[in-house]
Amino acid sequence: MNEWLGEQNAADTLSQSVPGNITSEMGLALLDVADVIRPYPKIIEYLQHASDDHFLDELVKFDGGKETRDAIYAFLDKYGMRCVGEIDITRTRWSERPATLVPMILGNIKNHEPNAGHRKFEQGRQEALKKEQELLDRLKPLPDGEQKANETKRRIDRIRNFSGFREYPKYAMVNRYFVYKQALLKEAEQLVQAGVMYEKEDIYYLTFEELREVVRTQKLDVQIIHHRKEEYKLYEKLTPPRVITSDGEIIMGKYKRENLPADAIAGLPVSSGVVEGRARVILNMEDADLVDGDILVTSFTDPSWTPLFVSIKGLVTEVGGLMTHGAVIAREYGLPAVVGVENATKRIKDGERIRVNGTEGYIEIL
Repeated sequence: MNEWLGEQNAADTLSQSVPGNITSEMGLALLDVADVIRPYPKIIEYLQHASDDHFLDELVKFDGGKETRDAIYAFLDKYGMRCVGEIDITRTRWSERPATLVPMILGNIKNHEPNAGHRKFEQGRQEALKKEQELLDRLKPLPDGEQKANETKRRIDRIRNFSGFREYPKYAMVNRYFVYKQALLKEAEQLVQAGVMYEKEDIYYLTFEELREVVRTQKLDVQIIHHRKEEYKLYEKLTPPRVITSDGEIIMGKYKRENLPADAIAGLPVSSGVVEGRARVILNMEDADLVDGDILVTSFTDPSWTPLFVSIKGLVTEVGGLMTHGAVIAREYGLPAVVGVENATKRIKDGERIRVNGTEGYIEIL
């Protein structure tokens, strides 16, 4: 039985469109938001020039404006605490800057037909069911085949019923982080009004204990803030090593791989399949200008990148492993993916045609 489930292709297919994954559902939910806006050309035109965060209030002037605003607010109610680098409490959340979502919504309108979210999920679900049936049909004729098929079916059900829960701890954690952030900024606002600090974002440069002391004493040495801002600027310019041990040792290494095509760029295979397309090298999610069928090449992804995954057909990242966010969502969406590709964003040029082999774990520039 392990022989059957050991096929990466089968395991990846069985991971498609599992129910109840809060992160992959987020990508499909933004497709639904696009469907609400799609019938209103004047709103689409307005959104193409919307840059500030008051655009939601202006929407009601247009036909369909109330429906559009309600759809975006409903999305933010469920996912508005997310953003790029969301485990950093200082990062601006989608609820704080809803305009961040506009390019992704417009991309969905441009790249997808109506009802694409439901169709994509259903297509993946059907492929998983078909693969499951194939495996069971191959097991049944073997000795004790019926028993093997029943046991395999139980294991497949377990994978599909529970793997979606993997994303919930992070979602719950980030949900709480936003509550903490709002409470902390409220304290900071009072400190600004009392003349203790210049701007509320200055609390980001204090430890929690230091902040508590400032609130208690209503005194702050502003030189500490100034010094830490300078340090932050310096640290921002540093490039962290790909691997560092808990002892601070930096480990360098190369993939030991044989039989790769000449000039192939090696990485870790995390979602099987082979796909060719235009490489889009994107370092900031807000700069993404994708068309359906592009291959996303980036340094790393986190849950906030998920809405872009509905418009691509392959993924390449510099950082990641078998169970990191990008790999899990790639398998759920049925996208071939290779991660852990050193300097991928420099070695692959934006616009180049590439082939991603997510089964063997390499990329070729065509």
